[in-house]
Amino acid sequence: MTYVPKGSAAEGPYALELDPKRSGLVYSALRVVDIEPGATHSFATGESEWIVLPLTGGCTVHAEDEIIELLGRDSVFSGVSDFAYVPRDAHIQIASGAGGRFALAGAKCERRLPARYGSAPEVSVEHRGSGTCAREVRNFASADAFDCDRLIAVEVITPGGNWSSYPPHKHDEHRPGVEAELEEIYYFEIETGDGGQEGFGYQRVFPSRPGGTDVLAEVRTGDAVLVPDGWHGPSIAQPGHSMYYLNVMAGPGDEREWKICFHPDHTEGYR
Repeated sequence: MTYVPKGSAAEGPYALELDPKRSGLVYSALRVVDIEPGATHSFATGESEWIVLPLTGGCTVHAEDEIIELLGRDSVFSGVSDFAYVPRDAHIQIASGAGGRFALAGAKCERRLPARYGSAPEVSVEHRGSGTCAREVRNFASADAFDCDRLIAVEVITPGGNWSSYPPHKHDEHRPGVEAELEEIYYFEIETGDGGQEGFGYQRVFPSRPGGTDVLAEVRTGDAVLVPDGWHGPSIAQPGHSMYYLNVMAGPGDEREWKICFHPDHTEGYR
């Protein structure tokens, strides 16, 4: 399973549940949960650390003795959100007075770090690429921005008609100082058009080794693509419809780092 259409990985309260037990990945996990107004959602973190990230709406996160208030946002296209980090081996409750949709980005880990609040104004927003390869990267839990044990997570906004995740790149080998071994999950939302029409995009993953991951998927809101290995990119947004994706990464390396290798046959002028 590499392309995950909306609804195909729904389980219980989750609109999307990509845990190692069902995704085939070893370290990375992603859940998306809709919480009705005035309702709560509880879960045990188990062997993984998690970030609670509002996609729409705000919430209160109860993590043992910590209570973390998240203002959230109207939508992923309206701006950066605050977020909550919660540790492994804990019981978590999320409550939302007005309701909303929330991503739970997780990674199997060893260290038990404290629950913490991530402030939206402190999220580094990077404008990467140029021309039709320009995009906005929100480094809310990148390796150098927020302390986790193994989890790395960022958001990307690609304007309609643009390419991102370009040039194609990979991170499926441990090569000290050059490349880190990281699994990755892409979760997509596509902005609706002015007339309310649904948008779409495309995601490419192609092999970096014989028998490796090979997928070209038309993606829509609620879809996901798994990248256990391989060159990935481009991510292409339909003209008139900006594309959002949440990247969740984790791997076996001793160092939590994001080191990637660009495809040698593609220009590096757009990265």
